[in-house]
Amino acid sequence: MTTRAQTLTTGLQAVLGDKLVSVDAALGEVTAIVKAEALLATAAALRDAPVLKFEQLMDICGVDYSAYGEGDWRGPRFAVVYHLLSITHNWRLRMRVFAPDDGLPMVDSVAGIWPSANWFEREAFDLYGIVFTGHPDLRRILTDYGFVGHPFRKDFPVSGTVEMRYDPDQRRVIYQPVTIEPREITPRIVREEKYGDVKKKQ
Repeated sequence: MTTRAQTLTTGLQAVLGDKLVSVDAALGEVTAIVKAEALLATAAALRDAPVLKFEQLMDICGVDYSAYGEGDWRGPRFAVVYHLLSITHNWRLRMRVFAPDDGLPMVDSVAGIWPSANWFEREAFDLYGIVFTGHPDLRRILTDYGFVGHPFRKDFPVSGTVEMRYDPDQRRVIYQPVTIEPREITPRIVREEKYGDVKKKQ
């Protein structure tokens, strides 16, 4: 008996062919890795091919693999993961594409294929520094315009050195060195014998 995941996998292989790096079905979910240079053609085929019909892009997220597998990862550092939904066939697909250049990660924007990609791509750009070529308005969306760095990268410092605040005298937002002492807090676990026992008063 053919499962839905197997049917989808067969359809992906038939439609995408050599645009696929791999396709895997595990735990009822299908994940396809596609070549970066074929991303736009792949996205259009996923949306338009009658056997696939992924009309809706649900989410996009960036991934930094630099610390994956306790540092044993040997592939490209950055990837973009797309979560797609076919309303017609009622199935989902996870599509992954790796950015070829670790120093300046770039992939094509799919906002022209799925308009909902617009803000998702801006978020991945803001948090991971992944550039989406062809995006109509690629700029930060969660951090402020003067923010330096990309907070979801594995090498981003846990505690910052600059803070932002509104200065009423200058009537504008200013940056200044952090005014609190950096420290690490180790939680103290309290273990008391008979904690919570109710004792009768005598």
